[in-house]
Amino acid sequence: MLHISAVLHLEKIGLSALGGAGDRLGRRMQYLSYELLFAPRPYIHSKEVVLVYMDDDSHEHLNQPHDKAWDRSLHARLLERLKEENARAAVFDVVFDAPGDPAKDARLARALKEFGKATLAADLVRVDTREESSEIGTLARKIIPPADMFLESAAGVGTAEMTASQDLFVRQHFAGSPDDVIPSLTWAAAETLGAEITKTNHAGLKFKTRWVNYYGPPGHLPHVSFWRAISTNVPAGYFRDKVVFVGAKIVTHYSGERKDEYRSPFSLWIESIETQSQYMPGVEIQATVLLNLLRGDWITRVPFLLDLWLVLIAGLVFGVGLAKLRPIMAAIVALASMIVITLLAYYFFVVDRVWFSWFIIAGIQIPAATGWSILFNSINIYVQKKLMQQSLGMYVSPSRVNQILKRPDILKPGAEKQELSILFSDIANFTSMSEGMDSDQLATLMNNYFETTVGHCIDPAHGTVVKFIGDGIFAIWNAPMPQADHQELACRGALLLRDSSSKFNSGKALEGLEIRTRIGLHCGVANVGNFGSSRRVDYTAFGENINLASRMEGLNKYLGTDILITGEVESGVKNKFVTRFCGQFNLKGFEKAVAVHELLGTPEQAEASRPWREAYAGALKHYHQQNLDEAERGFRCVIELHPKDGPASFFLKHIKEVREHPAEEEWTGVVELKEK
Repeated sequence: MLHISAVLHLEKIGLSALGGAGDRLGRRMQYLSYELLFAPRPYIHSKEVVLVYMDDDSHEHLNQPHDKAWDRSLHARLLERLKEENARAAVFDVVFDAPGDPAKDARLARALKEFGKATLAADLVRVDTREESSEIGTLARKIIPPADMFLESAAGVGTAEMTASQDLFVRQHFAGSPDDVIPSLTWAAAETLGAEITKTNHAGLKFKTRWVNYYGPPGHLPHVSFWRAISTNVPAGYFRDKVVFVGAKIVTHYSGERKDEYRSPFSLWIESIETQSQYMPGVEIQATVLLNLLRGDWITRVPFLLDLWLVLIAGLVFGVGLAKLRPIMAAIVALASMIVITLLAYYFFVVDRVWFSWFIIAGIQIPAATGWSILFNSINIYVQKKLMQQSLGMYVSPSRVNQILKRPDILKPGAEKQELSILFSDIANFTSMSEGMDSDQLATLMNNYFETTVGHCIDPAHGTVVKFIGDGIFAIWNAPMPQADHQELACRGALLLRDSSSKFNSGKALEGLEIRTRIGLHCGVANVGNFGSSRRVDYTAFGENINLASRMEGLNKYLGTDILITGEVESGVKNKFVTRFCGQFNLKGFEKAVAVHELLGTPEQAEASRPWREAYAGALKHYHQQNLDEAERGFRCVIELHPKDGPASFFLKHIKEVREHPAEEEWTGVVELKEK
């Protein structure tokens, strides 16, 4: 934001290297701070002056040509009436430089002397002093005064020059310079009228920069056509105690010759009341400037350095401050700030007649800062969203990421109780298998293993990977987004994990290596959410049911199985998968017995395993009834049907231990495990 302010002040600092276009734009933005405040301000009325226009009607009624000087006896007649009605003063925005008809010139000179309070205009022209075929020389200022006979009769004389910019705006009083032979027309008139501002002995006060205080749009000051002023069309006494300005107001003009008209602050949107013109005659501006001097109500701009610092500080505050706000709040703050700054500018303009570059702040910097805030936050939100997508992509499948992103509270610290389907996995015999590998081989093995198990197993089943624990995986379902069929999805993910883990690419150095993954599933309520310190937070789950799922994974080692699920999971997926009841187990750290089932496959695979599953169920029934001999025969039958059946082998060993060490407690059929 700071560079905007600097550019807008380049012309003041003197850095013109950016070119005229940049300077003009900079000045225009500053000038709007001055011009825009006139429109809402009520018009200020004046009874001190009357404008007498040498207009088209007067040319026609008085038969005066447009391309030659007027009959000077007409000006004499006007002065005679002004003297008769005791007008306060007369100011002619007309240069009587060249001699005319001697008799008429004499009459005008006599009228000027008798009136005694007329100020005449002198012309200020630029003269090229360069010699032919030479570039040496400059444009010099030359004063063309009224003819001597008029100069001697006038109360004062001043140059009719005005400070108009390229856009034809007159914004400042023309003060001239100490080297000028005569003052400005308005200053000379003010001296004639005895204005307080002209009585000071301070030389610099005369040349102080003053901004024009326009009282209204073109045509606002009282005015009358010249031909009416010298006729009975204007009632007697109309000019009493008035300062009368005489000057041109021409609608019709010769081609290529510019009219003595300028734009005013009201030209931005208000047309003239009478002429429907956006331009104000030069004589009306001269009258306005004189009123400013008489009343002391000209406009002042705050000191340049203060104005510059206001813009620079505002640019810094809004440029940085709005970027820290969300777009909606930034827009609200920006709008409120624009209103407050505009109201403050209007207050100082109306009450203290002071202006500063408020439009640069309210009209450029704040909107630009708001746009920057929206752009910055949009980019920031986009980056955060992408980072969140990448982060969530490490835990859940890509298809779930967009669903989760609709819940921005997912990243807030805290937890909630939620029913989860919980999966723990572990690679069988991983310790012994990894002992002979170097670090690169192990890294390749595990990276490929996790790429397969997550990307092709858990992600397709819409699970959320909470973390990797060594060679194991901890995943959940039904969080962070609810899933009505979370138990079924967890079982599908477990089957994919079992079947895919031995088929992944283990790398050329380990080609042919077979990996077996043991999996435990449980369903229950747990605390799930963001846990951690003030600097680092992890999305995870805690609770007894999490530990039980981990114990189920460990139980595979004893039963020689791949996937074990609890009764809570089995009841939720009944008839959707092929399972078998493995028995009741007391696991270490848990008081109640856990019903353990083995997840075998999908319904289409049921017939292939039916004989040994039914044989196992019969043998387990005898075991629960404490018919150990029948149970033993049944489990041996299972081995014959399914030679590598782990649960049958486990119970054969367990029955042998029971016979050797009979339990003292009442028989329940529950197997108690003292190790994890």
